Amino acid sequence: MSIILTVDAVLLTLVEGELEVALFKRDTEPFKGLWALPGGYMHEDQDDHAGAAAARVLKRKAGVVSPYLEEYGTFSGPGRDPRGWSLTVVYYALVPPSVLGGTVQRFPVGRLPALPFDHAQIIAGVVARVRNKAAYSSLPAFLCGDQFTVPELHAVYEAVLAQPLNLPNFRRKLDDLGILEEVPGATRLGGRNRPAQLYRLKKQFRSALSVRERGL
Repeated sequence: MSIILTVDAVLLTLVEGELEVALFKRDTEPFKGLWALPGGYMHEDQDDHAGAAAARVLKRKAGVVSPYLEEYGTFSGPGRDPRGWSLTVVYYALVPPSVLGGTVQRFPVGRLPALPFDHAQIIAGVVARVRNKAAYSSLPAFLCGDQFTVPELHAVYEAVLAQPLNLPNFRRKLDDLGILEEVPGATRLGGRNRPAQLYRLKKQFRSALSVRERGL
């Protein structure tokens, strides 16, 4: 009997300060009609590696081309799929909600519907990884749009970490990460209707992380 080889993608976004995950409704058995992670078989004639398969699945099922896609781990065994012994390689990405398309629907990570396979376990593990990694990297910045203010990015970090962050200290940590550049002449009304400078990620960090030795 052949081993079932698949990829699954955990696509996280942030809506009104709450992490949400993109799911799609399965239209085939097993578990037809249940919400599930975007996933699919690896195609040896199309995919050079598992990451390429994950990117293909995300584009087809969620309408997303993620600038940053990271491998989380593998899940395998004879009991996770009723069709037989299976192995899936899990990837995750963080994106702003505006880019989501395809047939996916968002669900808060703390209030998920019934999920098939081991998808609940996978999502919980990825969320824990993201919260941990947010403390010492630029990962949450991928939840922002192309341009944002420092207070907006600060709010994103607080939402991902689920804890308040001192804004002056946060600004210093951003300087350490070295990820931002000003958008020349671009501002947005901020607190007290004062114009706030807009920033974007430097080119080298639009598809890669900046990592600090110590957390925020």
